Amino acid sequence: MAIDKVLGPVDIAVSGMRAQGKHMEVISSNIANSRTLDAGQGQPYRRLEAVVRAENEGVSGVVVDDVVEDGSALQRIYDPGNPQADATGYITMPNVHLPLEMMNLTIASRAYQANAAVLKRYQRMVETTLELLR
Repeated sequence: MAIDKVLGPVDIAVSGMRAQGKHMEVISSNIANSRTLDAGQGQPYRRLEAVVRAENEGVSGVVVDDVVEDGSALQRIYDPGNPQADATGYITMPNVHLPLEMMNLTIASRAYQANAAVLKRYQRMVETTLELLR
C-alpha cells in the first residue's frame, strides 16, 4: 500500500475542517455586521457566502474557492426617526437574516465536528493496528 493512500482519510478530514472553519468565519462576519448600515461608500453591509469546491476530481478534500457577496435584495425598514432614513422614512438594512445565519452556523459546526470525529476514529484504528503488531 502506498503512503499517500494511507494519509488520504486524514487529508480529507483536515481539508474539511479547514473549509468549515473558514465557512464559520464568514458566517460570524455576517452575524457581526447584521446591523451595519454603512460598510463603506454609504452602502449597507452585504451578506457573504463561502464557495466550497472539491480539490481534485474523484475522492478528495475540499477548499474554500472564494468568498462572494450575496446579491439578494437589501431589507428596507420603516424608521422615520433614524438619521439615515430617506425622504420616505425608510432605512436600507443588510441582507442578513439571523435565523438563517444561525442555522448555517450550526450546519458548519456539525460538519466540522464530523471531520474531527473521523480523525479520532482514524487515530484509534492506527493505535489498534500498532497494538496488534506488537
